[in-house]
Amino acid sequence: MLHVGINGYGTIGKRVADAVREQPDMTVHGVAKTSPDHVAESAVAAGYPLYVAGGSGVGEFETAGIAVEGTVDDMVAESDVVVDATPGGVGEQNRPLYEDHDTPALFQGAEDASVAETSFNARANYAEAIGEEYVRVVSCNTTGLSRLLAPLYETYGVERARATLVRRGGDPDQYCRGPINDILPDPVSLPSHHGPDVQTVFPDLSIHTAGLKVPATLMHVHSLNISLQGDPTTEAVRDLLADEDRIFLVPEGLGLDGPGALKEFARDAGRPRGDIWENCVWAESIHVEDGELSLFQGIHQESDVVPENVDALRAVAELADAEESMATTNETLGMGI
Repeated sequence: MLHVGINGYGTIGKRVADAVREQPDMTVHGVAKTSPDHVAESAVAAGYPLYVAGGSGVGEFETAGIAVEGTVDDMVAESDVVVDATPGGVGEQNRPLYEDHDTPALFQGAEDASVAETSFNARANYAEAIGEEYVRVVSCNTTGLSRLLAPLYETYGVERARATLVRRGGDPDQYCRGPINDILPDPVSLPSHHGPDVQTVFPDLSIHTAGLKVPATLMHVHSLNISLQGDPTTEAVRDLLADEDRIFLVPEGLGLDGPGALKEFARDAGRPRGDIWENCVWAESIHVEDGELSLFQGIHQESDVVPENVDALRAVAELADAEESMATTNETLGMGI
């Protein structure tokens, strides 16, 4: 049984903890929080051993009536692998802690790629992370792009990919994010950073990306134009993507015309927190002409990296190959909305 410590219990950390708990070969050794707030209370209520990270001492948690098991140093020392789910930039600062305890660690996509030996996407390059000490699970957008590109790359070859990413201004609980009433090129300089991040997974891929930030919180939407080396039919590409477990081909006629409807659909399907782990590719948007593929896809930024973290844990611990790990993760999470 792999004992997993989770440093950071926010948007990603809490979801990774719940996903790890569902795995037959893993257990949550503990989660680390910096503040004795309602999120810390919810971690204890969920049955996770709680450890103290950052400036708040154990005494501050105990004063607030929240029981703790020790400090983050204790958790790291006692865990087989740590998932660092702290805010961007903090993971890099935490790496010496993991090195001091000789504990392998996963980092998230907000960290610079240099923080780890491998940038990871289960569908695209699982084997590169096997047995590595430090692995970076790429961002929500890079995860979504990599999942889509992998089967196209393998089946037809990809000459060039162009993507416009319409990005949510903030997660639902990020009241201080924006814009409130605007549409912002983000960044204004082109190409955006998203393309180079995809190249950490596909080093030889020619890709150009642009980002826009809008006043929404639900999901990102990608508009993609992909030049294929082959010349498949539209129907062939639809069938190819429909066979991918982590791609939900949004059917025509259900009225799932945007992120709001998709989130409601996920909630009605009983998904925890209304999470959508899959890429949501609108089937009717798929079009191929003279080897040029275009489509729209929705990416739930709060959750699509969660199964990737689970698979990365197995790769680092050498518990399974890609096919076995992804199949287990898909089954335990209930993939296939």
